[in-house]
Amino acid sequence: MHEEQSRRPGGASTLGGRTVGRIGYGAMALERFADDRQAGVALLHRARELGVDHVDTADFYGDGVANDVIRRAFGADDSVVVVSKVGAVRVAAPVPLALAQRPEQLRAQVHANLRSLGRERIDVVNLRRADTGPGLLAEGDQLVDVEDQLAEMTAMRDEGLIGGIGLSAVSGEVLERGLAAGIVCVQNAYSLVAREHEALLAQCIREGIAWVPYFPLGGAFPGLPKVVDEPVAVRIADELGVTPAQLGLAWLLQHAPDVLLIPGTSDAGHLAENLATGAVRLDETQVADLDAVWGRRLADGTAHPSWP
Repeated sequence: MHEEQSRRPGGASTLGGRTVGRIGYGAMALERFADDRQAGVALLHRARELGVDHVDTADFYGDGVANDVIRRAFGADDSVVVVSKVGAVRVAAPVPLALAQRPEQLRAQVHANLRSLGRERIDVVNLRRADTGPGLLAEGDQLVDVEDQLAEMTAMRDEGLIGGIGLSAVSGEVLERGLAAGIVCVQNAYSLVAREHEALLAQCIREGIAWVPYFPLGGAFPGLPKVVDEPVAVRIADELGVTPAQLGLAWLLQHAPDVLLIPGTSDAGHLAENLATGAVRLDETQVADLDAVWGRRLADGTAHPSWP
């Protein structure tokens, strides 16, 4: 292995029983390489050279495009931990996703991921629930008990189709009900400017479960706050000579030891910037100022409404 590959961005942590760097790669951006998949392969190879050893994907990213690029880049290389997710499927615009929560739908999605990734086993599979926003919320026949879903996920783990089981877009109550299945990670929306799930993060820390925030810089939907627009973040980023986005990622890494990041990009320069956040260090005063942002937003009413 190249010396560059032996370095883990942000230090090392654990995901599904595997040691990985704390900064991985979120594959949603690979959708943009539908017409030039070799360019996407080159980006993933560069990420690997810079130490990335886990990627987070889904078959519904680009209707299989992201998984196909990952397959072309890494094949069945087990030195790269591949995490995928089930619980939704790609549909026609204007709304590109629909929930697919029933146990038989989850199994079909695992097989779809295996085919598009070209693998016999997926290291970790997240069950994308719909208990909390932003985004899709379950209704009708898509309101499925987590116990029924995890029974199917556990069966697929026993069959060797998947390794670890994770949960996404869940409440603390649902996580508690799922603990018996051996949950290895939780993915919920969370950032410096959107900390509704602080209690859930604390629950994960107590249980030794990796916390993998999506929307780590906020602002994924219109009207939601963005880290890059937060004056305190802009000021401290300037003090440190980094971008506000890098600062937002660095705050997440320092906020809790079990945080793993999966920032995504289709640009090699931006990729390097994301990975460089692992070397950013905030002093106690800077951390305190950033920690206070959420409380101030709650107090002055500028925090976005709580999600269900």
